[in-house]
Amino acid sequence: MEWTLEVVVVPVSDVDRAKAFYADQLGFTLDHDIAVGENGRIVQLTPPGSGCSVVIGKEAVADMPPGSLKGLQLVVKDLPKAHAMLLERGVDAGDIEVYGMGAWDGKADLDNVGFVHFADPDGNGWTVQQISSRR
Repeated sequence: MEWTLEVVVVPVSDVDRAKAFYADQLGFTLDHDIAVGENGRIVQLTPPGSGCSVVIGKEAVADMPPGSLKGLQLVVKDLPKAHAMLLERGVDAGDIEVYGMGAWDGKADLDNVGFVHFADPDGNGWTVQQISSRR
């Protein structure tokens, strides 16, 4: 039996601000923005190429304080290119790091060990890892 992870709920304090960050700055596709009841709202966004989406919203979407989710991870084939894109779009991303070695020297192979860290406006923590091929 296959089990697929389809949605991760990300706790935010301001839905419009988070929607702008994920859609405009990160380039996630806006799947839907739905009013639920009188005060509820669910916004679903998907990273390009991903089978898993993030959901942000109001009214019981997440039973977590905004900014409390850490360890979310995106995977790309070209970390320097992804890092440049994040910076160009105004994301406060850290430098490229090589696991166990610190700052990337511009030469070391980044596959499986190259990472960039950033947070959304509420402080939810994200990591971008380079994996160009899987075994």
